[in-house]
Amino acid sequence: MKLIKILSLAVSLAGIGILSSCDDFLDRYPKDQLTSSTYWNTADDAEAAVTAAYNWWVNNYVGSKFIFYEDAYSDIGFNYTNASNMRNMGRGSVSPTSTPNYWRQYETIRRCNFVIENIDRIPASEITDVEKNDFLAQVRAIRGYSHAYLATWYGDAIIMDFVPETAEDAKIPRDPEAAVKEFALQDLIWSSENIAERPVQKGRIAKGTVLSMIARFNLLWGNYEEALDAANKVIELDQYELDPDFLRMFSMAGQNSKEIICTYEHVATTYTYSDVIRFYNNADGGWASFVPTQNMVDMFEMADGKLITDEDSDYDPVHPFYNRDPRLKNTIIYSGQDWVGRNNIPRIFNTLDRTLPNGSPNNDYYTAADNASHTGMLWAKYLYPNQAQYSTSMRDDGLCPIIFRYAEILLTKAECLVELNQDLQEAMDIIDQLRLRGGHIAVDRSKYDTQAKVRELVRRERTIELAGEGFRYEDIVRWDEYNEAGAKTGKKIAETVMPGDLYRLCGTVNYNEPDPDRRATIDLNAPREDRLVEVRVFDKKQFRLAIPQAEMDVNPQLVQNEGY
Repeated sequence: MKLIKILSLAVSLAGIGILSSCDDFLDRYPKDQLTSSTYWNTADDAEAAVTAAYNWWVNNYVGSKFIFYEDAYSDIGFNYTNASNMRNMGRGSVSPTSTPNYWRQYETIRRCNFVIENIDRIPASEITDVEKNDFLAQVRAIRGYSHAYLATWYGDAIIMDFVPETAEDAKIPRDPEAAVKEFALQDLIWSSENIAERPVQKGRIAKGTVLSMIARFNLLWGNYEEALDAANKVIELDQYELDPDFLRMFSMAGQNSKEIICTYEHVATTYTYSDVIRFYNNADGGWASFVPTQNMVDMFEMADGKLITDEDSDYDPVHPFYNRDPRLKNTIIYSGQDWVGRNNIPRIFNTLDRTLPNGSPNNDYYTAADNASHTGMLWAKYLYPNQAQYSTSMRDDGLCPIIFRYAEILLTKAECLVELNQDLQEAMDIIDQLRLRGGHIAVDRSKYDTQAKVRELVRRERTIELAGEGFRYEDIVRWDEYNEAGAKTGKKIAETVMPGDLYRLCGTVNYNEPDPDRRATIDLNAPREDRLVEVRVFDKKQFRLAIPQAEMDVNPQLVQNEGY
């Protein structure tokens, strides 16, 4: 299922003031400008206004870009350029004037409220009850999602269920976090009960997407019974299944995969995302905006199912990519791999050597440019099978980032089964589906024989399966840390995994080695200054984001989050 295309939006609404370009929540057109007698006369008017809500939900201010960058907030990802203040999250330097801005969700909410307040103006002769309810269900789902997002990142937030007449009308205080979450869930539950089971047309969300929203946010908020119920309802729809070809799902050719529940869809020539260029490395004309870390690599097991830290593991730190879980190479592009880059010219991917074998400078070496990966790796998702599937510029691309896919639903169910201590065997059966799909072996049941051990397994498998898709930070700030005895330590996982040195590998690529996984040869004695990417800091205030200072300045009733 895909989200609505943007072309019809631009044509239908550009002339009536709905496409505001203002970033500031309070800087809005007057309400009466949007409800003139020349509008709200037909079902087409409603559809165009609904599309306007989709437009802001999917755009780069609040949509696709944040999906990819959010893992860079965490231990498994990195952003060098500090785009949109993303790097500040990893190094603990977020402030009200240098913070990622999720407050822009209120523009999405305003557009949803515009539909909700005005759709009844359309004469009954021009729109059916079925059409009206489905339009309302779509915008209430988007409004609910946006409020849930705000509650997740900010805690207390403004419940905005109307279109302000003036800027003064919008100067209201934040509501308690619990109230915002309840309001969001009411929207989502109503939508799930009234929306079409399947999209009425390509590009519309339907029941599976809304139930996925309910499952995700309840999981993030620790409502395991409710999350499990919603996940089961998605499964019972019998519309989705795991794609046997994992990487194809993230390619242009795989955008109709039955695993995909919802994407941020757009028309490339009408709305430019510029997502693809952020994935590629410098030598291929990319920006390497968000890249994986060695911490991510270290989570993958060996091919025999042992962790690299197990005493009887055959892990070789000189050849760290050799004999690993086969899902590693489908998740991360690392030095030594066979690679088809710019102009479809095959080469060996190499970020370890400053100079290539022919004596030319290596444009992928981390000091070659700011746009070179500073961890020496790239995310593999969306880069398969080669660069030829995208435009030459890699900016007017047709890539539609995945928001929800079936694997997440299965992982939600597995985590809930563990946290509720209901059925550890079923949780491991679910994990086996994902491992076997990726070419790995099944879980060793003798190794995972307690709730605490299965919890550790499910968390690691969730990180591996969803790596690079924007889940990790939200997970590590909610997951409780447990000691070896299975008792809570009083800390969240983020407080342990985030602080400290973030390293890159140093070494060389052996071009004479036929096995791509053994080509990278790591120098274990490289000095710290060569290996260091940055020193990371985690401040407890980062359990909540700072409200952007610009919003604080225009709304005196806002109270900043603690620590900022």
